[in-house]
Amino acid sequence: MKRIKAVIAMAVCGLLLSACGNLGSTGTTSTSTTSSKGTQLTGQASAGQYQGVIKNGRYRTSKARGVNVSQNDNTYNLKSFESGLLNISKKVFSTNKYVFQEGQYLSTSTVTNWLGRKSKSNPTGLNPVNNGSTSPTKRNPIYLQQMEEQDYLTESGKKLKLSGVTIGLGLNSIDYYTKTAYGSTYQTDISNATVKKEGQLIANRVLKRLRQKKALKNVPITIALYKQASDDSLVGGTFFAYSVNKAGTTSVKSWTPVSVKNYVYPTTSSSAKVGNSNDETDFTNFKSQIENFFPNVAGVTAQAQYTDKQLTGMNISITTQFYSETEIISFTQYLKQAAEKYLPSGAPVDITVSSTEGIQSFLSRTSSGKSFYSHVFSSY
Repeated sequence: MKRIKAVIAMAVCGLLLSACGNLGSTGTTSTSTTSSKGTQLTGQASAGQYQGVIKNGRYRTSKARGVNVSQNDNTYNLKSFESGLLNISKKVFSTNKYVFQEGQYLSTSTVTNWLGRKSKSNPTGLNPVNNGSTSPTKRNPIYLQQMEEQDYLTESGKKLKLSGVTIGLGLNSIDYYTKTAYGSTYQTDISNATVKKEGQLIANRVLKRLRQKKALKNVPITIALYKQASDDSLVGGTFFAYSVNKAGTTSVKSWTPVSVKNYVYPTTSSSAKVGNSNDETDFTNFKSQIENFFPNVAGVTAQAQYTDKQLTGMNISITTQFYSETEIISFTQYLKQAAEKYLPSGAPVDITVSSTEGIQSFLSRTSSGKSFYSHVFSSY
């Protein structure tokens, strides 16, 4: 139930924090207040999530808000980049000790310039200069595609102080480009070795630049590397390494590998990679059951994520068309039974039922749960 409230809160508020509960003044998470002055915390809607910062009655949005959206043609890359970066941060900055704040030290213009190519007009560009070639194998590709800053604060008396920063660097596995304006799209494939090499070089440059900012000279800075999925992928990319850099350090000393893989079920060809054949079989049985039972199911797909080769989450999307609320209720009830019977256990599973009119119902189960919570979205 707590998980569902967090999901609904996130959808309504548009925040990654899953926190839109009672507002507490700095130093407390339970006392509600109507004051619009000073700094407040959002409170926690569920355990394991960060509290956010509200200043002078408004949520503190990122100084570089919207830049990543303009840089990506695959929304799955955006979503998995943001959620994955939050998970990396939780490894370093405890949700019990730290408060989350959207990035306040990298502005829109700074991030835009850094994501650009290096040139006379843009000397701070982190991507290589344009060598003039349009050949997929000879041109200098765009390596760095997106960047995000997250700030982590701790309470000091009645104030909050900056105590850590996380920077996410989204790197292309494929760089798409056109030879002429509005012309055909071509692509330069980038090997895993090159993605890793270029990502680490860029990370060092970013760390040095951040240390030049007075507020960031003496705080721990975590930098995480993310490999983007292709534009036509039905699942986002994944983080593959991160580095925790102590206060004052100006170069990255070491990297911690991250073993996370995303897959789409059902696989569309014999050459498609599968995270676990048993999990795909379970999903296929679940899919067959609901397609046989209801005639209006148009599509059933799943995103499955594995960490260290173990299933850590599954998001199932069902597209259909219903003609009455009773059909939606009956279908959701049947889904609950089928999901509990066929889907793999030991990992959180979310099921979203949508039609052309929007989301019709939602089901969810925690990693330790045995039964699914379900909710049908109705109207008045």
